[in-house]
Amino acid sequence: MNKQSELFHSINQVSRHYSKILNENLVPLGIYSAQWSIIFLLKRDGALSQKEISNYLGVEAPTMTRTLIRMEKSGWIIRLPGKDKREKKIELTEAALNEYPVWLKVVRKTEDEVLHQVLDEEIDDLLKLTQKLKNNLG
Repeated sequence: MNKQSELFHSINQVSRHYSKILNENLVPLGIYSAQWSIIFLLKRDGALSQKEISNYLGVEAPTMTRTLIRMEKSGWIIRLPGKDKREKKIELTEAALNEYPVWLKVVRKTEDEVLHQVLDEEIDDLLKLTQKLKNNLG
């Protein structure tokens, strides 16, 4: 296998395994890693449209719709009118904001376990590389 193929295979495998471990740690708290990605994004950036969330996460619209419906039923998000009648902004509820520190603690613990023996400089290098890859994806 050439280096390029090995790199992308490795990225894919690490991502899958990390998502699996994160799910195992978050499910007892009532959320999945896919929902955490949305919660983290909304907490960081504030209210966003479904399209903005889908574009950022690289998730197809039908999948995003199903996830957001589940999150709405769980009481983690609400939909608010946007500038355009057709567009609604999605925002975290007070319940989600109250649970956020609990979820974040579990995520940080999982990250610490996965990053055990990884140096800060290595993290910086990987962040630079993934940013370049994201830029090339468009």
